[in-house]
Amino acid sequence: MSEELTNQKADEVEQEEGVSRRAFVKVAVGGVCLAYAGAIGYPVYRYLNSPVEKAQILAAVKDVTLDKANELPKGSAMMFKFGPYPALLIHHDDDQWVALNAVCTHLGCTVQYKKETGKIQCACHGGVYDAHTGENIGGPPPKPLTKYVVKVQKGSVLVSRAS
Repeated sequence: MSEELTNQKADEVEQEEGVSRRAFVKVAVGGVCLAYAGAIGYPVYRYLNSPVEKAQILAAVKDVTLDKANELPKGSAMMFKFGPYPALLIHHDDDQWVALNAVCTHLGCTVQYKKETGKIQCACHGGVYDAHTGENIGGPPPKPLTKYVVKVQKGSVLVSRAS
């Protein structure tokens, strides 16, 4: 009988407190599990969805006109935006113009043109690309850089996607 009274008093105390410890722990653990599932699920969703988004964005951008880029000195380069992504316009010493996507194919770092070596390098993990073709020639990059079509016009340079 004393056990029944003790249990009854415990039930009364729980009811007076409003929320039992057990209910609080259940809600807290459920909330933590939900936050953990979101933290894991969102990056997976972004990874799986990004190729579709990237294709849609790039399909919308057909070309970019760079005003006064035709005045770029030989042996130098300039960065510009091709849609939402950085790109690189290079005016080689042999008067050849090349435009390449400036996003490293290894892990997405921005690459730079090195005039001293005549190559494109990624400072993040040591990737090296050919500055004329965009081909990966050293380091971890698995694919070449995307090459764009360049047309030098009076007063500007037109850079467009290869058809």
